[in-house]
Formats: sequence, structure tokens, C-alpha cells
Amino acid sequence: MGVTGSIIIYVMIWWIIFFSILPVGIKSNKETFKESIEGSDPGAPKNPKMAKKFLITTIITSILFIMIYYLVNTGVLNLRNYLQ
Repeated sequence: MGVTGSIIIYVMIWWIIFFSILPVGIKSNKETFKESIEGSDPGAPKNPKMAKKFLITTIITSILFIMIYYLVNTGVLNLRNYLQ
């Protein structure tokens, strides 16, 4: 697996995991406002904790990528053999 292919695979896995983790732990802001705050959506999350989700996504993606990289380099996951 080359450098470019590795980067592409890592980024694809990262985005899939990120969108999977994004809705976890979201609590909506369903409070009745005493004052009308312009531009605020009542369904918007109070604290989405994006930095924590970036970190969790990066850790999970790194673990998955290391496993995939190991399987490809040892020949266990070799799609070229199956295509012939």
C-alpha cells in the first residue's frame, strides 16, 4: 500500500467514523426562551463537544487503519489474488 492510497483510506475511514459518532450524546436546546434570541435554532445542541468527537474519531480511525495496514502488508487482505 503506497502513501497516497494509505492517506485516502485513512481519510475515508475518518469521515465515516466521524459521521457515525457525531450524533452520540447530543442534547437539544429545548428550553423556552424568555428573550427571543435572533438566529438561534431551538433544535441546535447545547454543547456538541466537537473536540472530544474529533479525538475519539482519530483514535478509532488510527486503530482501524493500523489493523487494515497490517492485514494488507502481511497478504491476508489481498484483493488482487481474488480478482485473478
